[in-house]
Amino acid sequence: MPMPDSSLQPVKLAREWNAQSWRARTATQMPQYADAVELESALAELRRLPPLVTSWEILTLKQQLAEAQEGRRFVLQGGDCAENFDECSSDVISNRLKVLLQMSLVLVHGMRKPVVRVGRFAGQYAKPRSTDTETIDGVSLPSYRGDMVNGPAFTPEARRPDPRRMIKAHARSAMTMNFVRALIDGGFADLHHPEYWDLDWVGHSPLADEYRRMVTGIGDAVRFMETLSGAEVHNLNRVDFYTSHEALLLPYEESMTRQVPRNWGWFNLSTHFPWIGMRTAAVDGAHVEFLRGIRNPIAVKVGPSVASDQLLRLVDVLNPEDEPGRLTFIHRMGASQIAERLPPLLEAMRRDGRRVLWICDPMHGNTESTANGYKTRRFANIGSELQQAFDLHAAAGTRLGGAHLELTGEDVTECLGGARELTELDLERAYRSCVDPRLNYEQALEVAMLIVRKQTQLSAPV
Repeated sequence: MPMPDSSLQPVKLAREWNAQSWRARTATQMPQYADAVELESALAELRRLPPLVTSWEILTLKQQLAEAQEGRRFVLQGGDCAENFDECSSDVISNRLKVLLQMSLVLVHGMRKPVVRVGRFAGQYAKPRSTDTETIDGVSLPSYRGDMVNGPAFTPEARRPDPRRMIKAHARSAMTMNFVRALIDGGFADLHHPEYWDLDWVGHSPLADEYRRMVTGIGDAVRFMETLSGAEVHNLNRVDFYTSHEALLLPYEESMTRQVPRNWGWFNLSTHFPWIGMRTAAVDGAHVEFLRGIRNPIAVKVGPSVASDQLLRLVDVLNPEDEPGRLTFIHRMGASQIAERLPPLLEAMRRDGRRVLWICDPMHGNTESTANGYKTRRFANIGSELQQAFDLHAAAGTRLGGAHLELTGEDVTECLGGARELTELDLERAYRSCVDPRLNYEQALEVAMLIVRKQTQLSAPV
């Protein structure tokens, strides 16, 4: 992996900051651990464990995100809404990697630019919740906050926040990263053989022919380049792959934040690319305080309730030196609100000359419940929000630099619509998510094709 460009280094340390300074601020979405001694014991063990990523990987990603800000790359960020310990298996991990590779292949082929691949995995074990407790049949228990905190079963034992789960989350994250790195280093992502990435659906999907044409076209292009050069193009044997998760459980994030040799400052070594959600993005809150001091590239989810002045204050706190690649805003407005809510934010950033990367999350603003009790999302709304996002950025003179998706490589039926026109009755067949509905492998690839068609339309000469 190439070393990052030294010109992208920030010029100042965060003032009056240390890895514990968040503790003096209001921390929302935090579990209540009953035993302080047990909690401190778990955190002390975490501080002794090896990091999950490296500082040079983090700085290389930051450089690539800076290039995405300039339109020279496109960011694909995707994975599970919340990982669970039971699905830390070779099949689940390799299928998730396959669908992200397939999507990036479609994007590279159609957009004619490199793709930054960022997985929502190897740490996405904590989730925010709208209420602290859940009540069923008159019994109230703590809400399920992800496997890093407690279990999904509705029992007092499972719902008790257990600090030892952070140790287990670190182990599962390490196993996931180890397997992903082994797959990629072993040639799993080799562009000479994109047919290796096929999932079972390819033979019978309505999208199969279009995808096969892309695979054939890329294979022909690779062989043509190698014929001209007389040698194999070796840098097509592997790709860079980065991890991301919501930096929600701050004691865990703090324990993985370290100083490293030959690189100044502090790095959160639990992930390459942490983000904070709408519920924890208060300018004076603990999560913003924590993120402002680390050298990782960071992101903030932006919903329809966010005002322009709030966004500008976040930029002042999180990227005061206007560092390239440092700050990403992931907007998630909903198909029905994006046309009204996004343009004022884009105009405010453009007017002030703030350097940020814009990514569209078309999932979270389009969640609904069906008559038969399933939490779902309609593919038509997901596609609509994405297409509107491209148009709104073009009209504002800004740039949409990526997409953030909740997806899986498994054959689930959690989102309505798509090429197979899944209905509410289909949800009952294979709804497996414990938290939010995900695109299945086919719907995810359909999103990638939609992005390419929209980008091609915008790039076409008038």
